[in-house]
Amino acid sequence: MPEPKFALGIDFGTESARALLVNAADGSEVATAVYEYSSGVITEALPDGGTQLPAHDWALQDPEDYLRALEQTVPACLKEAGIDGDQVIGIGTDFTACTMLPTLADGTPLCMTDAFRAEPNAWVKLWKHHAAQPEADRVNETARKMGEAWLERYGGKISSEWFFPKALQILDEAPEVYQAADRLIEAADWIIWQLSGNETRNLCTAGYKAIWSKRDGFPRKAFLEALHPDFAEVIDEKMSRSILALGGRAGGLTEEMADRLGLSPNTAVAAGNVDAHVAVPACTVTGPGKMVMIMGTSICHMVCGTQEKHVPGQCGVVEDGILPGLYGFEAGQSAVGDIFAWFVRTSVPAAYEAEAEKRNISVHELLTQRAAAYRPAETGLLALDWWNGNRSVLVDADLTGLMLGMHLGTKPEEMYRAIIEATAFGTYKIIRTFESCGVAVEEIYCCGGLPERNDLLMQIYSDVTGREFKIARSAQTCALGSAMHGAVAAGKDAGGYDTIEEAAARMAGIRDKTYKPDAAAHEVYEKIYAEYDALHEYFGRGAGGAMKRLKAMKGVG
Repeated sequence: MPEPKFALGIDFGTESARALLVNAADGSEVATAVYEYSSGVITEALPDGGTQLPAHDWALQDPEDYLRALEQTVPACLKEAGIDGDQVIGIGTDFTACTMLPTLADGTPLCMTDAFRAEPNAWVKLWKHHAAQPEADRVNETARKMGEAWLERYGGKISSEWFFPKALQILDEAPEVYQAADRLIEAADWIIWQLSGNETRNLCTAGYKAIWSKRDGFPRKAFLEALHPDFAEVIDEKMSRSILALGGRAGGLTEEMADRLGLSPNTAVAAGNVDAHVAVPACTVTGPGKMVMIMGTSICHMVCGTQEKHVPGQCGVVEDGILPGLYGFEAGQSAVGDIFAWFVRTSVPAAYEAEAEKRNISVHELLTQRAAAYRPAETGLLALDWWNGNRSVLVDADLTGLMLGMHLGTKPEEMYRAIIEATAFGTYKIIRTFESCGVAVEEIYCCGGLPERNDLLMQIYSDVTGREFKIARSAQTCALGSAMHGAVAAGKDAGGYDTIEEAAARMAGIRDKTYKPDAAAHEVYEKIYAEYDALHEYFGRGAGGAMKRLKAMKGVG
């Protein structure tokens, strides 16, 4: 009997990295390990403790955490599974995006040099770093004035979370960092560089985050020069025009990295990928019209179609960006689980915490149990889910949260249910917008931490949208998707697969349990959604500029 072959997937998330070792033949999971980033999300001061960040919209990370994650999780998986490293045929990775950093020519991050250790702009800018909003505004205004056709591929507006606004911020605020940076690179590609010794750029982050397409390439030089004279050559001087397809082989492991991880240098390293996008085939989805929702601190909504469509507020449409031969559409909500965490952290009475501790459950579980006692509309509350701005369909990081209908008798569980409902309404807005523009959403699949933990939330989403929600089999869907791409990079001759469709047919799966909508609840939620939509349009597009004015005045006087 031939020796079994395995693939490794490593999911670099917002707070931690998760490694998953799977049998390449059937996707069965044999080991997993998690590394919590020691520096976490850097929002106030750099790890040295002495350098304060300039504003509350900053979100940085330490690239050494990514290397520590590899060194901690990969050997742990091999040990747990009791297998030899030579049996691992491929390794795939995924990252939050756009998460980018400046480096020297050899890949050394500038923040790891003595010269720039104390400079915030030299560190990794995490996906939810929103301090580049002025630069995003400049990108959008300039693109409109110059009639750049690519803008419509991104819903008419480039987000502050995307690559070029973040790169421009470095140039605007720390030109010495920009000049010292030989490379500006996505963390998704940087980690592949560290693993394989080869600098590559993957199709997914290039297409969705750096305004690249396989037909037109990157934005033209005249546009980049209009943003800033020193930005004209950013692509050829600090990036790359060579783009590697998803599942493509970036190379094998370097001898040093193979030794550190306990793997063979012959292990295939797949092109980098994005956490949300890599999850799609891991949910068994390989065709059009099937939306995959990755539900955690935020939500990404992924669906494929056979034609390019321009959808207001979409994060992008990229040919081959999710699955080969299809146009991949992305939308998203920039805060979901983060809002629930904020509420528990800041807005729950001590008595609730004491009860949860006494019952040996989390505060989230306590609030969920209490919130489940209410019927739709019974709380009398309605919220807008913009605690971290709005990604889709407004693409505006300066918008803020709102809750309407509170009174002196309002309870925490009612507020908790209202913010769950608000995030569901946000998803419903995205689905309706896609469909109104000719992008079919015929089925919905989910994965991530929220479907794993909260039945009430999933039922509310089903009731609000009137759709059945199917759940991925794996609790580590992104890591599984990365492992699948690692198996594709290895190829059939090595014990893997030649296409992601073949890998999905053998390695992916969904659960028997689904969430089906209650017709009566959906009817009530349609009425509440109409009120949500009115607030959405007033505060998001209309005359309600109070959110932005208040944000501008914050800290003044």
